[in-house]
This record gives sequence, structure tokens and C-alpha cells, in this order.
Amino acid sequence: MNHQKQLSAMLVPFYLGKQRDSEGRTIQEMWTWNFEELECVHNYIQWLFPLSERSAFNRDAPILEEEVIQAFQSNPCLRQNLLHSFTVMLQFYGLQRHESNDGKIVVSQSEDYPNRKCEWVCIFNHNYLRITRILKCLMTFGLENEAQAFYECLRQIYRENTEQIGSETFQYWTIAVKPNAKM
Repeated sequence: MNHQKQLSAMLVPFYLGKQRDSEGRTIQEMWTWNFEELECVHNYIQWLFPLSERSAFNRDAPILEEEVIQAFQSNPCLRQNLLHSFTVMLQFYGLQRHESNDGKIVVSQSEDYPNRKCEWVCIFNHNYLRITRILKCLMTFGLENEAQAFYECLRQIYRENTEQIGSETFQYWTIAVKPNAKM
């Protein structure tokens, strides 16, 4: 089995907490990282939010194969763990996910947003790439409602911070939430 196939085969067991990633970390360990670790470690995001395309930054990043996508779309435990990863990253960005009174998923700024914003809302921030990855992953795994809610929150943040975020970044986010979009 080639290296990429091995990494892809590790994704489901990793997400179920039964296997470590290529660096020997468990998903549960990543979920407990502090904000500094989430900011400064650059090779975990591809494990928490895998995509079907090769990472330009991490040669040990798994690449999704169809059977992994099907597993995430059909296994409630995998989807729940993906939502937990999403919640961790939302907290990192100073955001929160909740349900409105009518049952709609909403992502909004948390009370910690003013403190967290200074970490990622700035020109050419690498977190913009992470956000694109998160949006695309959520769409791929069938969590369109969460992706759209995140996008709507990001749209408001973009409106308030156009100079720091830039139209090209916002365009990537917009494309990422379109069904079956390829960039």
C-alpha cells in the first residue's frame, strides 16, 4: 500500500479515537490543545479537516477517498466527532455554534471574539486557508448546514474587516460552500 493510501486508511480509525495520526497524536489530544498550540502547530488541521486534494503544506496529510467520505456521511459517531473538531476551531476563532429557536444552525461571535479576533483577522493570515479547508471539509462530509452557518458568520466578519481579510480570501470562502465546488 502506498503512503497516501495508508494515510487515508488511517482517517476513520483516527476520527474514532482508535489510531494516532502520522505524528503519533490522538484526536482527543488535539481537542484539548490550547490556543497557542492550535495557532503554532501547522500539521494537524489536515487530519481534523481532511480534503480530497493534496495539501501544499503537509506531505503527511491524508487525502480523502470515496469510502472515507461515505463513512463520514453515514456514521453518526464520525459526524459527531467532526462537529467536536469544528467546535474546537470555532472557539479558537472566538466563535460559537448553536441552534436557533426554529432549529436552524447558527454560528456567531462569542464573548471571547474581541480577544481572539486579533489572532486571525489580519492581512495574509494562514488561518484564512484553514477556514477554507474547514468549509470544504464540512461540505464534503454532508454538514452543509454547519458550513453555511459558518460562512454567514464569516460574511459578517468580512464586511466589518474587508481591508484585513481581502476580497480574494472571501471569494475562496464563497466558492468553498458551493455544492460540488472545485477550486
